[in-house]
Amino acid sequence: MTDSTSRSLSVGSGTFPQSVNAAFDWLARAQQEPQQVHREWRERGIALLPLGKRFNSVCLPAPIVHAGAGTDDLDVVTRTLAELLRGPVIHNAPQNTYYALVDKGPTARWRYPHEAPMLGAGHFLSVPASDLHGPTGLHWAMRPRIVGDLCPVPAVAALVHIARGALAGGHP
Repeated sequence: MTDSTSRSLSVGSGTFPQSVNAAFDWLARAQQEPQQVHREWRERGIALLPLGKRFNSVCLPAPIVHAGAGTDDLDVVTRTLAELLRGPVIHNAPQNTYYALVDKGPTARWRYPHEAPMLGAGHFLSVPASDLHGPTGLHWAMRPRIVGDLCPVPAVAALVHIARGALAGGHP
């Protein structure tokens, strides 16, 4: 079965490696009713998940990501995110924003609250189904690979630091 974007509506049906299916089950358990999350992924392609329970998210405006990657070419940006962040990243193309999924922790300790705010408890994140991988709409720039797969916070901070330097003319 397909929806109007011709994507498969079978999340967790064996299309992906078992580790990816397990990773999405882990994400779904951030919600009190994980079955509802799976239903939303099947029916709508996205689910709203609470932050601060299993993971937080760093909101990375596209200009920060592009400056950190040295380009706005989506293929190069995706490869750079894979190399630098080593974890799951959602790209919201209509909002020109990326969301790096990171370990839950105190958001007050995050070094870059103005340039790239860390969102935690009290916030929700639209999370795409496992088969949404761009290039338009809400999709995965990098899907989670295994249970608990998250971007290391220091790696996300390094990306923002690099971007700040590039945006300031080479001076971080």
